[in-house]
Amino acid sequence: MSTSVSFASASDTREQKPQVRELAPNVYGYISDFDPNCGFIVGDEHVVLIDTRPTPRMARDFLADIRKVTDKPIKFIVLTHYHAVRVMGASAFSEVEAIIASKGTLEWVHERGQADFDSEVGRFPRLFAGVEEIPGLTEPTMSFEREMSLWLGRRELRLMCLGRGHSGGDTIAWLADCGVLFSGDVVENRCGVYAGDAYIQDWAGTLDAVAALKPRVLVPGRGAVLQGEAACAEAVALTKAFLSTLLDSVRAGIAAGDSLRGCFERAEQAMKPRFGNWPVFQHVLPFDVSRAYDELRGIEHPVIWTAERDRELWQVLRG
Repeated sequence: MSTSVSFASASDTREQKPQVRELAPNVYGYISDFDPNCGFIVGDEHVVLIDTRPTPRMARDFLADIRKVTDKPIKFIVLTHYHAVRVMGASAFSEVEAIIASKGTLEWVHERGQADFDSEVGRFPRLFAGVEEIPGLTEPTMSFEREMSLWLGRRELRLMCLGRGHSGGDTIAWLADCGVLFSGDVVENRCGVYAGDAYIQDWAGTLDAVAALKPRVLVPGRGAVLQGEAACAEAVALTKAFLSTLLDSVRAGIAAGDSLRGCFERAEQAMKPRFGNWPVFQHVLPFDVSRAYDELRGIEHPVIWTAERDRELWQVLRG
């Protein structure tokens, strides 16, 4: 079965042009309609990036847009987590001194980085323009256990692992002085929540820890920037609701003796009324149900996705 007919994302061909959005003085989001969001912070001496684009070619567009704002050197790249769509553009930033990630993310790269890359290129053809330029996996050169701070002059950028969720190494980037939070894919704004590599039952607690920070501006993994404490809290709550509906429906399916496909049909029926019109919902749901089905049956760590496993799952659930 060819990829072109296998994945919902393969028929997604509409180009999205990210826009630079100023979120606070010297703090910027690089925001798409519903592709992965990035960001950057301009310090006294240098710039820190929050994630990169999927390929060097696409990252050069990001660099050109940063250069419209500042000519300061880009010294650090912070990875909120490791999925190819967020990290494979790193090689376009030649001045970078360190690529920083959590220890959980570093382990993730070593365990499943190549399989993930091969899988994602198959799932999201539009997002990998110029894929042939990618020199290899993006390897973090600096890692931390739970928390570290980067200082941009007197401004502190706190990198925190608040718990497992979207991946085993999620990092949020928090600027307490202006209340701006870059959540990575821990929080989405009315976009399908990808849980194929997740620790779904832990994720709610991680979201509670995000909510406790009371961000005033939140850059979600996908979707528009949230402005104001109430809007930020609502996005956290909606992400949580998506995941709890997923778990509840798959748990009910397992209790009823449903197969994976039966659980998928049950989850789709439960989730479509509230979440079905969210971008990428149709794409993420098969992977989400598969992971929930595994996790609720005692498989603690997500099974590594390969291009072949992707196709097999799609055949079982959508064939």
